[in-house]
Amino acid sequence: MAALCEEFTLCGLIASAGAGAGQGILGLEPGPDPDRVLLTDRGRTATLYKVSDQKPLGCWSVKQDQTITCPAVCNFETGEYIAVHDDKVLRIWKDEDVNLDKVFKATLTAEVYRIHSLPHTEPLVLFKGGAVRTLDALLAAPQQEIENVISDEVIRWSEAFMETQQPVLIFTTEKNGNYFVYVQKVNPNILHKYKLEQEESSHPLSFTAYTKNKILTVLCLYSNGCVYTILMSLQQSVPEEEQILSKSLLLKIVVSDTVLKGASLAILDKDHVAVLGCLDSPPNIAKECLSIWNTKFQTLQTSKELPQGTSGQLWCYGEKFFLTHGKVLTVIVYKCETSSLAAAVGKLKDTQTSGMRTASSYVNWNMLQEEDLASPRAQQSVTAKTESKRTLRSRRNNVAKVQRDTLTVEQLLSDIKDSSQNDIEEELRQFLSNAQMSDFQATVGYVITGLVNRCKSEPTFYPRNCLVQLIQTQGLSYSLCPDLMAVALEKTDVHLLQLCLQQFPDVPEAVTCACLKAFLSISDDSLQGTNVNLDSVISYIDITLNDQVEKQTETVQNGFSSELMEEDSCDIRLTRKPHVVDSEELCPVGPQKAALLNAILHSAYSETFLLPHLKDVSAQQVILFLRYLQYLYIKCSEKVSMDFPGMLSPTINQIMDWMCLLLDAHFTVVVMLPEAKGLLFSLHKFVRAQVRFYSELNKIEGSLQELQRIKPQKDFGLYSIEMLELV
Repeated sequence: MAALCEEFTLCGLIASAGAGAGQGILGLEPGPDPDRVLLTDRGRTATLYKVSDQKPLGCWSVKQDQTITCPAVCNFETGEYIAVHDDKVLRIWKDEDVNLDKVFKATLTAEVYRIHSLPHTEPLVLFKGGAVRTLDALLAAPQQEIENVISDEVIRWSEAFMETQQPVLIFTTEKNGNYFVYVQKVNPNILHKYKLEQEESSHPLSFTAYTKNKILTVLCLYSNGCVYTILMSLQQSVPEEEQILSKSLLLKIVVSDTVLKGASLAILDKDHVAVLGCLDSPPNIAKECLSIWNTKFQTLQTSKELPQGTSGQLWCYGEKFFLTHGKVLTVIVYKCETSSLAAAVGKLKDTQTSGMRTASSYVNWNMLQEEDLASPRAQQSVTAKTESKRTLRSRRNNVAKVQRDTLTVEQLLSDIKDSSQNDIEEELRQFLSNAQMSDFQATVGYVITGLVNRCKSEPTFYPRNCLVQLIQTQGLSYSLCPDLMAVALEKTDVHLLQLCLQQFPDVPEAVTCACLKAFLSISDDSLQGTNVNLDSVISYIDITLNDQVEKQTETVQNGFSSELMEEDSCDIRLTRKPHVVDSEELCPVGPQKAALLNAILHSAYSETFLLPHLKDVSAQQVILFLRYLQYLYIKCSEKVSMDFPGMLSPTINQIMDWMCLLLDAHFTVVVMLPEAKGLLFSLHKFVRAQVRFYSELNKIEGSLQELQRIKPQKDFGLYSIEMLELV
């Protein structure tokens, strides 16, 4: 049995110059540990991602006139990274390196196709001419001559394995519609060449392979939807003449008159394979989907349509699928259990929700009879002989009560489609009170996805209380329901957006900037009375003082005010003289907007991906945000600890980082604005004073450290005055 589980976005994909639509990325390789992957785009950049956090850990680029031509890999022996740019230039770097132009460089004499890294051995370098070298041997003599093993053939696929503690590399080539398979042993150096048996009216789309007991098994997916198995022995010690490989049909995944395009094949276990591709049927309705098939029983286990399109590339690491979906790289968690006939035909007990394609549930009728949970109609036929109508009505109510107490995910998702908001709120409250819920995070994700889907289809439907209640369970993330914040932005629900920013660890930078623009565009008057969490601002904003300042300049009709009640007044308009208050002492935004902006400051981001979106913020909004950050910086500097109390309050580092980001993104615009001149001058003056202060502290640092080492000679009691002379 197999199933697709949680799905989330790892990163966005930016089309590189010269890369056409749908080409996907250059490669995705495993990182130093199972939770990290190394992504190489079709341009200049290689990025290391932590999968569980969906955040980049490092990003390295070559010069603008250079192009990475071979996917970067991790050397598991040394922890270094290896890539090739411009076909022949080899680069090796470490995590702490920043500029690839300054790392190790070796120029080779032949063009590199791929580098394969394996545990407990040196990486293997495969050249486009078919030659194979270990990395050590190549670095010892970079200018050595590289022979051509293949002639007029183009390498289509390659993979490396460890068999009996020795590396083995396999690659396939194509020439004039004929396909060849090469098996290269490194120690000793033995190369075997095979020719693939031709298939009429179809051609290979994807290859994958595995080794077991010195047998190399290759699975080949053809355009007619057939998966074939090819077996080769690794015990041959002497190269033989070219042999024709026979293949046997393993699985047929499409019906007749249907063509498979742009597909990839992956082996999950001994009984399951995954297929990613586009089915092109006769009416020209192309559907791209990811599916898992049981090869033992020839059945489809689960599938998922990909409406935004895919490049046809599929990687599988650590029970996770990695694939391009639209303009993002998507991760889909899967599970495969022991294959059995009951699971293959959909008769195995399954507790998954209806959000996935799963088998029908097994029903224990004896248990239902013992617990007296039969349907009302069956219950009536059994009890009518022995009970009166009054008792029957009571039993029906009891049955309905038990059914409500045991509300399932399927029932709740069904009710979400057509029930009223009040009914859904009541059912959701009852559903979440069930403490024995299994797979809580995934279940909450299905429920909130159902609510959001109805919000998108029905503009008048917006169960705000339900959405807030689900977010407060702390079992959600942005990747579980990417459309939630989009709906909240459309409804201008600032409270919901604040909760998402505070609790979701994986909010994309584009969404964070969209929230920032929304918060800055809303007036403080519109936010009055809005339900916003003010815990992050109460430590430095006096809400009552702000209210008083607003009232200080109000116009007094007929001279009436609380202070002038006992004074004679004439029928004239008086304007009360405001108190003189320094503008820097007052927060430039109201408490509600300040709390919303603090949620932005707390959100996680990558500077590389955030800066392009920050440039879309208007100049006036940038000035307002900078004034607020200046206010926070001044308030923080007044504190001894340089930080505000509380978990949700912004830190001095967050304030400084965002101030620098805004200035980096809008420096030219801010310098040209007349209204920003005073702000920039004030920031410069304050920072210069801070630098001078810390410079003076550095001068007495040695004396302060010496004072800490002085131990008291005697006990002076509870109170004393001591004079220390600094020489």
